[in-house]
Amino acid sequence: MGAEIFRDAWGIPHLRAGGVRELARAQGRVTARDRAWQLEVERHRAQGTSASFLGPEALPWDRFARRCLLADTARRCFAALEESDPETADWVRAYVDGVNEGLPEGASQEFGRTGLAPGRWEPWTPLAVWLSTHILFAGFPAKLWREHVAGHLGPDAVALFATDGPGTAGSNGWLVAGERTVTGRAVIAGDPHRFIEDPGVYQQIHLSCPEFDVVGLAVPGVPGIAHFGHTGTVAWAITNAMADYQDLYRERLRRTGAGVEALGPDGVWHRAARHTETIEVAGEEPAEVEVIETDRGPVVIGGPEGLDGGDPADPSGIPVAISLRHPPRVTAELGFGALLPLLRARRVADVDRALDAWVEPVNVVQAADTEGGLLHRVAGRVPVRAAANGTRLVPAWEPGHAWRGWHETPRAGLTDGVAVMANQRGPAAPLGVEFAPPHRADRIAELLAGKDRWSAADMPAIHTDTHLASAAPLLDRLAALDGLTPRAAALRDRLLRWDRRMDAGSTDAAAYAAVRTALVRRLAAHPAFAALAVPPAYPEVFQPWLFLPTRVGYALEHLLRAPDLYGIDRAAEVRAAVEEVAAGEAPGTWGDTHRLAPWRALTGAGYDEPGLSGDHDCVLCTSAVPGVTDRAARGPAARYVWDLARREDSGWVVPFGACGVPGSPHHRDQLPLWLRGELVPVVTDFTRLHKETDV
Repeated sequence: MGAEIFRDAWGIPHLRAGGVRELARAQGRVTARDRAWQLEVERHRAQGTSASFLGPEALPWDRFARRCLLADTARRCFAALEESDPETADWVRAYVDGVNEGLPEGASQEFGRTGLAPGRWEPWTPLAVWLSTHILFAGFPAKLWREHVAGHLGPDAVALFATDGPGTAGSNGWLVAGERTVTGRAVIAGDPHRFIEDPGVYQQIHLSCPEFDVVGLAVPGVPGIAHFGHTGTVAWAITNAMADYQDLYRERLRRTGAGVEALGPDGVWHRAARHTETIEVAGEEPAEVEVIETDRGPVVIGGPEGLDGGDPADPSGIPVAISLRHPPRVTAELGFGALLPLLRARRVADVDRALDAWVEPVNVVQAADTEGGLLHRVAGRVPVRAAANGTRLVPAWEPGHAWRGWHETPRAGLTDGVAVMANQRGPAAPLGVEFAPPHRADRIAELLAGKDRWSAADMPAIHTDTHLASAAPLLDRLAALDGLTPRAAALRDRLLRWDRRMDAGSTDAAAYAAVRTALVRRLAAHPAFAALAVPPAYPEVFQPWLFLPTRVGYALEHLLRAPDLYGIDRAAEVRAAVEEVAAGEAPGTWGDTHRLAPWRALTGAGYDEPGLSGDHDCVLCTSAVPGVTDRAARGPAARYVWDLARREDSGWVVPFGACGVPGSPHHRDQLPLWLRGELVPVVTDFTRLHKETDV
């Protein structure tokens, strides 16, 4: 038997095959049919060749991908996988074979618009796609921001801005044990928060063969189901652990007749690998990039002459560059060896063993099985090294900053039959530096405590909760004001009566957001922060982490509650903000400005951006950037509910649809459900599906 492709009413692919390899080939083929353009964009981004058809706007990413050696690291990881786990390597090859077979069948209109022809995937390409997707997942550029703040305001100022940064990705996840459910068996639910892309970053899929039968959310371009899956007897899900496992080193480099050398911690100059690459750019001349790798890792900022276009020297006056050290480059491992064991898992113990091999990214995992087994642990590789490595750039030429093995991954239990993770300080606390504020986690725990027994059908009410606990510091400041103009006093009183729900139809939520925006802009423009407003001349790909209004917006709670803020009269700034909003045109509803703004690799015909409920610190985490824009580019990239009593009572949804081809009936048919907080039923009975084809 080869493989068969079935579809449900939502166009979700259900694949059945006689063996594991045939199933992987079918997964690659159906993904290429449904997501050809998306796959090719991801392949080019991983190789640093996307500017060749997307133009100069893609050049900053391509430079970064080349300089940090994404493709070369993927090749190394695949070569190591072939040595250590030939079965998994062969399985990945089968997936790639399917992609190469399916790409010509799935070519869509974007190829014609750009003149791009589908290319050939190599066996290491899925690993490169995984690396490309997650290289910024842990937010190592936040160390550039901390260095910037400490250099201008002192190290004590760093904590003022400590909060979930603009480039990181998070999730909500909760596990309710059988003792707290109506069926007596566990329920797992949640939603990964990422940049919302069209097509989506997660693919709903069903994989069935004699060895396993799994439904879950796959990453297009990567075989199997890594993050969210249900095998019928065990289910698992992840959230970002917010662990710190990537380091930035200041490097002293010099050119010699033979190339480039880097000063090591032993006081000796060591030869660095160096070559140049050419990046093709549509509509412009090609760009050259110098690629350098020291004993620490690839140089991602600057070179022997110093920082690109900026101050070339460190405090000693010697030019510096900045290198990146991260586990896959050091170990030649990504954790792909966990993927097949996850599909084959029958019990929590199987999931636990599989995840011992996990590397990148570092996640908090929750799992449950039909026998009552429960799991709440961290999975991934975090190096043991000096504390300074986690908070700032460290000098490569000084001893004491080398990696010294790996941390044991922590484990945790449940409290009152519940475990909640929403990127807050939890089991991963010993492994990280900055975590998300506790509001989402606290709110989920509060809601779950509201009744004794829960069902899978109850979970969407938690997914879509819009209470904004982080509004408290600003509202407290507003409550303390007196002597306001009549219009400002009326606005203040109205906000103090507000239920603190960021609902799309709420005019009070819009008024709160307008005052917040005015205040963030005023604080970001204050002379006390003037030095932070001019970021270092780092490459463009790092600038979102260095943009002061964004940092002020996400750290507003800290800035309002700190005992002192560098002499800033915060009462006066809050007063000015509320007076400004009161004097202007009255805001409409929150959904008028808080609209979905997904990323697309190629801008096509526009469509109405729907208004959204939620906000950055709501359980319904649709992230605007306070002080910059109310439009949301981040949010729930999927929602899921895994029921261990009966898998058919599970549900899931993605922001758009199962198919990435514009014009397909399943391109955006799930969007109305996603907006309403509803789920698509999980179907696993092949007799209820429509057979599409054999492959």
